[in-house]
Amino acid sequence: MAAHLSYGRVNLNVLREAVRRELREFLDKCAGSKAIVWDEYLTGPFGLIAQYSLLKECYLEGDQTSLYHAAKGLMTLQALYGTIPHIFGKGECARQVANMMVRMKREFTGSQNSVFPVFDNLLLLDRNVDLLTPLATQLTYEGLIDEIYGIQNSYVKLPPEKFTPKKQGSGGGKDLPTEAKKLQLNSAEELYAEIRDKNFNAVGSVLSKKAKIISAAFEERHNAKTVGEIKQFVSQLPHMQAARGSLANHTSIAELIKDVTTSEDFFDKLTVEQEFMSGVDTDKVNNYIEDCIAQKHPLIKVLRLVCLQSVCNSGLKQKVLDFYKREILQTYGYEHILTLNNLEKAGLLKAQTGGRNNYPTIRKTLRLWMDDVNEQNPTDISYVYSGYAPLSVRLAQLLSRPGWRSIEEVLRILPGPHFEERQPLPTGLQKKRQPGENRVTLIFFLGGVTFAEIAALRFLSQLEDGGTEYVIATTKLMNGSSWIEALMEEPR
Repeated sequence: MAAHLSYGRVNLNVLREAVRRELREFLDKCAGSKAIVWDEYLTGPFGLIAQYSLLKECYLEGDQTSLYHAAKGLMTLQALYGTIPHIFGKGECARQVANMMVRMKREFTGSQNSVFPVFDNLLLLDRNVDLLTPLATQLTYEGLIDEIYGIQNSYVKLPPEKFTPKKQGSGGGKDLPTEAKKLQLNSAEELYAEIRDKNFNAVGSVLSKKAKIISAAFEERHNAKTVGEIKQFVSQLPHMQAARGSLANHTSIAELIKDVTTSEDFFDKLTVEQEFMSGVDTDKVNNYIEDCIAQKHPLIKVLRLVCLQSVCNSGLKQKVLDFYKREILQTYGYEHILTLNNLEKAGLLKAQTGGRNNYPTIRKTLRLWMDDVNEQNPTDISYVYSGYAPLSVRLAQLLSRPGWRSIEEVLRILPGPHFEERQPLPTGLQKKRQPGENRVTLIFFLGGVTFAEIAALRFLSQLEDGGTEYVIATTKLMNGSSWIEALMEEPR
């Protein structure tokens, strides 16, 4: 089942990109104006792979279309892979999706599902339950690529300079390419599969080790004496050349990332984030944020930090919130009052209303902050943020063992209801677990998931004593910047 995490049979991102390309090529061959009409039969599958921001649609616009598509998609999944006996959920959107699934099942009571179930549990998680995680800077290799350059449909566009072989005697930058280097990122590439989920600080040693292995493999050609040995070396050559090309690409990407992560501003920003997440100075105006506004740093960067502080303090003191809003509007323009309003509606930015700050209780009970993190050989999911354990993934981990009853108090503090539904199975389809066999949980993120959260779930799946393998579904792949951007109003 672990294959579903990295080597899935169908990569929807690749499929979507290929189909778009084929459609464009087909339309280019047709003369004249065109009109696309979707056949009713196609609208179902099309809806399943469309991407939705969900948070904006559900919480700002009251549009539940994306929830319907999520429920419909899960029903289709059950038709293919069997009824999921246990459904767990947390959050208002999760509750609504579960209700829709129950209603859809009731409408089709005549058709009994006779497929043996692949999944033991379904966990529905509303993004609104964990607003903190996407706002923090991801520190895995794949997460940082997405943070800095953005991964779209499994492709990334990178500055071309690092990928151009240096020619001897060539002066200046006359021959430097101007077109971005476009690379596909997926686990079909052996090296990427190995490093994508690692903390970035652990990537360098892997690349160095891989370089020595590849170099030694090429040196083997000198030891090939017989015709058979030469033939064997030649047969391995394409794989070795592909490995060397892959190593060159990821070494260049790592250098690009390192240029950013070693900068003073990145360090200062990360320090502020980690102070907030560990509960330090969350109740007053932050000097770094104030300086960022004064120097007119990108607005999305400022909003991410302000929202992170708000979430880590269960809301900002009114005078602190007013200060930030006033400074942002005066610096970036009063048209952004609509964006600030959206952030407040979504719960990312709010004033503290008399109640106490619940974040310290949540942080302590769920062990969201770990002081001693082994980034090279991690023992806990907190390695993906170098100290912070994603709240969403910790909930999934605790559901698996020892169960949510151990954290009832925290579940009541977090937004939205938590629930459990059982879907009875016919006697012949009930699973008899073999000794040592892991449970398989499908975890559906309603509202988006980050690459760091996916890395943390893969880490849990690989633990020998974990007891659970995770298959991940979501309405959208996201990071903090794309999330905030989806909530921003374009100036008119």
